[in-house]
Amino acid sequence: MDSKNVRVRFAPSPTGPLHIGGVRTALFNYLYARKHGGTFILRIEDTDQTRFVPGAEEYIIESLKWCGISPDEGVGFGGPHAPYRQSERKDIYVKYVAELIFSKWAYYAFDTAEELDRYRKDAEAQGKTFTYNQATRGSLKNSLNLSETDVDALIAAGTPYVIRFKMPDNVVVSNEDMIRGKVSFNSNDLDDKVLFKSDGLPTYHLANVVDDYLMEITHVIRGEEWLPSLPLHVLLYRAFGWEPEMPKFSHLPLILKPVGQGKLSKRDGDKLGFPVFPLQWTAPDTGDISRGYREDGYMPDAFINMMALLGWNPGTEQEIFTLEELSTLFSLERVGKSGAKFDPEKTKWFNHQYLIKRDDADIATDILPLAQAKGYSADVAFLTKVAGMYKERVNFAHEILAEAEFLFVAPATYDEKTVQKRWKAETPAQLAELAALLVTITDADAHAMETVVKDWIEAKGYNLGGIMNAFRLALVGASKGPHIFDIVALIGIDETVARIHAAIKSLS
Repeated sequence: MDSKNVRVRFAPSPTGPLHIGGVRTALFNYLYARKHGGTFILRIEDTDQTRFVPGAEEYIIESLKWCGISPDEGVGFGGPHAPYRQSERKDIYVKYVAELIFSKWAYYAFDTAEELDRYRKDAEAQGKTFTYNQATRGSLKNSLNLSETDVDALIAAGTPYVIRFKMPDNVVVSNEDMIRGKVSFNSNDLDDKVLFKSDGLPTYHLANVVDDYLMEITHVIRGEEWLPSLPLHVLLYRAFGWEPEMPKFSHLPLILKPVGQGKLSKRDGDKLGFPVFPLQWTAPDTGDISRGYREDGYMPDAFINMMALLGWNPGTEQEIFTLEELSTLFSLERVGKSGAKFDPEKTKWFNHQYLIKRDDADIATDILPLAQAKGYSADVAFLTKVAGMYKERVNFAHEILAEAEFLFVAPATYDEKTVQKRWKAETPAQLAELAALLVTITDADAHAMETVVKDWIEAKGYNLGGIMNAFRLALVGASKGPHIFDIVALIGIDETVARIHAAIKSLS
């Protein structure tokens, strides 16, 4: 297939917030399109109106934009195959389901929900499972058993019906999955799926196949959970006579829980304390808030880098990739078949790597509103220095203010263990001398100050560790923090001297 013609789509349903599994599906489609110079389409599959959630579609679009996964066509982006929202394409599906009825690949079924429920219960009582298929359809209320006159009369009377696909008897349906290799199914193991519902809307199966054909989709890259739908979709292409245009299919492995078995869920995130959605989501019915990676302080580049390595292996030891690098390197051949275990700590590591590489001034701009909200009198220039001092010590930009609080506010208390260990009988007098020395220093450069102070300590014969540890306690209130003279250079000599005197007064 000519790589210039590659067309892929991400087709979520607006039934709630976009799970990170959906983000990964969108990402892999996007990367495949970019790798082959193709087109990436966003289609909203909203034919199931009973599960429609207000705000979900907008959330999906905003999530993709935050991630940097920009569609070439689709809802919110336009394109030659509009509309891209399935609820606006209803008339199209009516025509194609009529074709299937005419060609005997589909049939009308008038069985009520109550009747089907009774069949299920009767089968359960016998230890069996009721399935609407070639074994049962002959005794049920459908157009395969009713006369054409009866069918027309039922439809004319407004009797509710669905249209089902007529699964052929004992046919092996095979397909070459680009990730899993050859997969095969026997039609006798499959049911006659509903293609058109009584509400006049198609099901996912019909709309999905029709739209993929009309939008000239060349590759369908979707989650493993859709693998059982593959034989029906292949047979629909066959029924329409579209098999030569059928896209190549790839089914991505599941994203697994960090511990134990099974698919990653929101419950896992709630239990272990990490988000499973790209953006924060507020449920419109309950008001419940679900955490998002954006609001938790993750950078989109770090988030996307992490997502790319969930199931895909570059074949090297490299772990940090830009979106452009991923677009060049990505291939479906290096996507694994088995599930990818999600590691929330590794996700933090990725953010840390990107934070280290980020420009200090950009970080300062981000944390300025947070500093102002805390009442700190700090400008971007000051915060830029703080960011440079602390970004290698934290995973998130917002953690900088908590870690560096002493740079904005003088310590009001002092760590007891450090006091017992570092504050000696001679400390007050030595720190008083140090304060007197500091006010005489005219060069506020950290290295210059350090040289003057260490020369003084040596000349006096004082213990270097004893002086410096007590000095840090006076400035920070604890034994933590960056290089002590970097602190002095940042907060200034006047503030440094004031803190020394405050510690002497408080601890003597």
